Amino acid sequence: MRLFVSVDLPDDLADAVREGQELFEGASGLNFTDPEQAHITMKFLGEVDESRLDEVTAAVERGVDAAEVSGSFPARFAGLGVFPHLDYISVVWLGVEVGSDELAALHEGIEAETTAVGFDPEDHDFTPHVTLARMEHAGGKEQVQEVVENRHPTVGEMVVDEVRLTESVLTDDGPEYSTVESFPL
Repeated sequence: MRLFVSVDLPDDLADAVREGQELFEGASGLNFTDPEQAHITMKFLGEVDESRLDEVTAAVERGVDAAEVSGSFPARFAGLGVFPHLDYISVVWLGVEVGSDELAALHEGIEAETTAVGFDPEDHDFTPHVTLARMEHAGGKEQVQEVVENRHPTVGEMVVDEVRLTESVLTDDGPEYSTVESFPL
């Protein structure tokens, strides 16, 4: 099973995410994500043997509890950015303007508990974000740079009330996600 831990955006934000992607319309080299599957990746676990599912579920639950995020909280999505940097773009993302402290606390708890059971630690700092596109080649790099540097769209808000353990199945039409387990806040 290919697994990751996520905070999923509600369906009613899909059109707003799509509008954020439209700012990059015509930029060569961008492969846009499906707005219907928009999410914040809290921890990518990768391929996990199904026999470890109970152990992984328990680790994520402990991580959510350890974060001490007291119940649901608001999140507002605004601003744009890229990874790793504007000179070399591999991912174009939508930022989290409100709720990033709570998301970071959840990430830290989940990171600690999943690494304790043998998953590799992240090799970069956690930046809460929603991936809008991946850049496959630099043909549209200048357009992406211009939009990221000069636009600051507000895409929408939601109430974060759960974290999910998500399975990703790779298909020819792109990844298909399904919730394995939900962890209420």
